[in-house]
Amino acid sequence: MNNLVIRKALSSDLNALIDVENACFNNDKLSPRSLKRWLSAKHGILLVAENGEQVCGYGLVWCHKGTRLARLYSLAVKPTMQGKGIAKMLLAVLEKQTSERGRIYLRLEVAVNNESAIGLYKSLGYRVFGQYSDYYDDHSDALRMQKNIRQTSELKVARLTPWYQQTTEFTCGPAALLMAMGALKPTTELSQSHELALWREGTTIFMTSGHGGCHPFGLALAANKRGFKSEVMVNTTEPLFLDGVRNENKKIVLATVHQQFVDGIAQANIPLTHKDVELEHIEQWLSQGFSVLLLISTYRFDGKKSPHWVCVTHLDEHCVYVHDPFCEPGSDKQLAIDCQYVPIARSDFSKMSAFGSQRLRTAVAIANN
Repeated sequence: MNNLVIRKALSSDLNALIDVENACFNNDKLSPRSLKRWLSAKHGILLVAENGEQVCGYGLVWCHKGTRLARLYSLAVKPTMQGKGIAKMLLAVLEKQTSERGRIYLRLEVAVNNESAIGLYKSLGYRVFGQYSDYYDDHSDALRMQKNIRQTSELKVARLTPWYQQTTEFTCGPAALLMAMGALKPTTELSQSHELALWREGTTIFMTSGHGGCHPFGLALAANKRGFKSEVMVNTTEPLFLDGVRNENKKIVLATVHQQFVDGIAQANIPLTHKDVELEHIEQWLSQGFSVLLLISTYRFDGKKSPHWVCVTHLDEHCVYVHDPFCEPGSDKQLAIDCQYVPIARSDFSKMSAFGSQRLRTAVAIANN
């Protein structure tokens, strides 16, 4: 393939990209509108393979904002040009450019019956780390695969944490707690019923808009009620989330709820430490067998500066890994694979783990009694 060139896709390649898509896929096609959007997507890498003056394939990677994770969104080579190593060349350049953008892990999904693609990915160092049932339009299953594209030392997960997707926009705390409890006790019921029960026990009543989220003390009390040992760390003694509401009556309610939780923590003898949550605290908890819930700001993810609970799964020399319970409904960019074991660089931890003008830092750790 002496005439083969791998280059950045241009707006003038749209029709050629549509031709490749139609030639390669019968189901799960990217629409012309979607392809056009990817041509200018800030966090996308779209490359084409050009043989002479003919585009014969393309590769598309999405680099997740605020994390060290990227996903191979699509890789396609026209049937008449397959078997010539084009997909392998495309993927090699995609990995290089993805790594240059600071991403450590590249993930993908592939149909379980696509033996040739699975063979290609395995030969290039991708490993299977999960499976989706009924994933594609034809109801076939998909394997989840991942590769460390920076050749960093990879820490094996000592304890698997189940992933649970929050079912409302205000129940990230209960969803994160369900995952933490599920890691410690596999028989934990991961259901909307349990999720909502936890929210009712831990809610702050109000938040910036709409329903309230969950207070760290409320989550700790909910876990304690279910037989788990709880600990809380928070860097303030003031009522939480007051800066998220302007209405004075709502502020009074938030302060009242906060005091109720303070009293509940004291009555349950749950250890409470007032200091900034640092990585060393999370590492210590995990080494002692705790599961950890961490409050983060979503600003680096979506620019919205919202408080958001995630479940920490493990750490390595480069990253903190979390299960994010939020997966945007109906999004063609974000899938469940993008929300599991999400790598956040240690250097980004300090910015992400502080919320609001008060720089609130808080975490809840739970363990089996």
